[in-house]
Amino acid sequence: MEWFMKALRQYAVFTGRARRKEYWFFVLFYLLIAIALGFIDSMLGLGSEDYGLLSGLFGLAMILPALGVAVRRMHDIGRSGWWVLVSLIPFIGWLIFIWFATRDGEAGPNAYGPDPKADSPSA
Repeated sequence: MEWFMKALRQYAVFTGRARRKEYWFFVLFYLLIAIALGFIDSMLGLGSEDYGLLSGLFGLAMILPALGVAVRRMHDIGRSGWWVLVSLIPFIGWLIFIWFATRDGEAGPNAYGPDPKADSPSA
């Protein structure tokens, strides 16, 4: 949960780098919360078959934090944040983005900032 909260605290930060751990823990907790809210929506009858009120509001609230952590993840592997847009290409774009997001970050500082693993005591 610490990594999810870190991404939320940096919700509109598009500079710097994000470790794999930060990105994937954000994705994990995002999905768990979205599933739980979807279940609550269905139990309370809030919304349609596809989208519920609570899960929809959560999704809207998470747009900037998700985009920020994805851009910082691309920076960690030495790519521009604009590479996040590759995920808009149907099917193949998501596969490319997932491949990028699973790669280990560049060791040492790069053009986007210092190595986040070097700053962390649990590196």
